[in-house]
Amino acid sequence: MTLSRTVRRTVLTAALLSASALTVSSSAVAEPTTRAAAPAAAQAAPLPPACQEALLETMDKFPVVDFTVPDKAKNTMLGEVLGLSEADQAVFTEAACAAWNTWATNNGQAVAGELDTRYRNAAAPVCNKFAKSSIGTIKKYAPNVPAATRDMEKVAKKVWKNSMEKLAADATNADCRTAYNGVKAGW
Repeated sequence: MTLSRTVRRTVLTAALLSASALTVSSSAVAEPTTRAAAPAAAQAAPLPPACQEALLETMDKFPVVDFTVPDKAKNTMLGEVLGLSEADQAVFTEAACAAWNTWATNNGQAVAGELDTRYRNAAAPVCNKFAKSSIGTIKKYAPNVPAATRDMEKVAKKVWKNSMEKLAADATNADCRTAYNGVKAGW
């Protein structure tokens, strides 16, 4: 099943953020114009209202200042999300997204501060700063994400692992390869 633009954005946002991955900036979920005209919207099930809210408001709830996701990482994760099975897509339910929205509202400032601090303190290059700050923050906050989001977290872990494996395999920079290999096991 081909995902609609809205479903792709929500799946990416909620899957990654439901586990406190917080590795996607709002530009990462922007749909390339070449895909925007695809007729996929008619094939995807409508999103529950809470998932639509997650799509539209989650990034505002995590106001990072310094934390940055390298373009290669954004694109790789987006590719993984686009390849999600229907079963993986089915975890984005009203209850799960509502639980995520509440958690994100209550914890977004603290999580964003943690991401920014870890990002500033991590050694260059950017790929290492991204990988280290993401996984450190995920490990700190994932245990506190509501139980209702655990199925989304499983999808996020799969997206993360597959993405980091691909990034490590494709990295031409040895520091990036080491960084991605070091975090691919996830949280």
